[in-house]
Amino acid sequence: MSLKQNLHNLKEKYKGKKMAPAFNAIHTFLYLPNEVTHGGTHVKAADDLKRTMNTVITALIPCLLFGMFNAGYQHYAAIDPTLRTDILANFFTFDNLWIGIIKVLPLVIVSYGVGLIVEFIFAVIKGHEVEEGYLVTGMLVPLIVPVDTPLWMLAVAVVFGVVIGKEVFGGTGMNILNPALTIRAFLFFAYPTWMSGDKVWVYEATERAGTADAISGETILGSYAQNAEVVYSNWDKFMGFIPGSVGETSTLLILLGAAFLIFTKIGSWRIILATFLGAAVMGLIFNAVVNAEVITESSKFYGLMNTPFWEHLMIGGLAFGAVFMATDPVTGSQTNKGKWIYGFLIGFLSIMIRVFNPAYPEGVFLAILLMNVFAPTIDHYVVQGNVKKRMKRLKAKTA
Repeated sequence: MSLKQNLHNLKEKYKGKKMAPAFNAIHTFLYLPNEVTHGGTHVKAADDLKRTMNTVITALIPCLLFGMFNAGYQHYAAIDPTLRTDILANFFTFDNLWIGIIKVLPLVIVSYGVGLIVEFIFAVIKGHEVEEGYLVTGMLVPLIVPVDTPLWMLAVAVVFGVVIGKEVFGGTGMNILNPALTIRAFLFFAYPTWMSGDKVWVYEATERAGTADAISGETILGSYAQNAEVVYSNWDKFMGFIPGSVGETSTLLILLGAAFLIFTKIGSWRIILATFLGAAVMGLIFNAVVNAEVITESSKFYGLMNTPFWEHLMIGGLAFGAVFMATDPVTGSQTNKGKWIYGFLIGFLSIMIRVFNPAYPEGVFLAILLMNVFAPTIDHYVVQGNVKKRMKRLKAKTA
């Protein structure tokens, strides 16, 4: 008997029972649903939730693969800095990939495993179908955490993020906060030393050739915040040959993902562009403050204030957040004008938080979560503004 027939028999056996959502989820994940609609008028479209989620995952795959190679490269480059003299020859190697496999893949497995278990439990308890909303969240979470994040810590954060960030609001499509960023926020506030410490950005080294048994390496944002010398070129920053969270380093691949999402009409180009514009404006303001000599090099804010505005767009998680987080259609603004306001404020606040929070010089996830809360308010005032304009036009015509 075929697997499909077995699943169909199980589905019929448990139809109407408590475990029906779990079996339905497995069946629809492997095969197309065999139910059809009857009567009435229906709109036929290929962009169902599963296809939408798979499209976003496809855009994330290059960032994941690059992050796996980068995990190994940063590890070996920290041991032997001469490897940075010929990056292209020393980056795409099996040794680098192997470290990515043993460090990054477990993060992916734990993220999906724990998150889907929670989704299944809630589906069974509440008696609704298992939805595909966590497919993207499960991929995003490993890409926005340091490579050495303990797996138990990630598991606890995933449970918190799925339950508090999504299920308490009613599940997929009902949440007001981005679940992946809720998980990241939990990790940041619950385990700050693991999220903002130096050691987590590169995989720990083993005892070899007299080297220490651990590597300490700041992210590039940490170096700027400490007014330290930055050893990475603009090419390194754009391509992603720098330490950082698994999927956020390569601006090139993130922009390619953005182009793919915009082409497939899943990502909003207005939000992406507005986020970059907001970040550039805030960066220009800080550059003007430095040029006016309002602050000196002795200031703890000088390093990131003095960073050229365009460089802010390539470092940290700004690009990744703008493309894959801010464009979440559930938690973002829905109106066209609202998307411009929403995205601009995300970029503006991201750089502000980045500069004024030297202990953890990254503000993208905090800015997006804040604007998630205000997105409905933005849309409300945009709609009310349009209503008032139409009423004025109507009165002018009838006068």
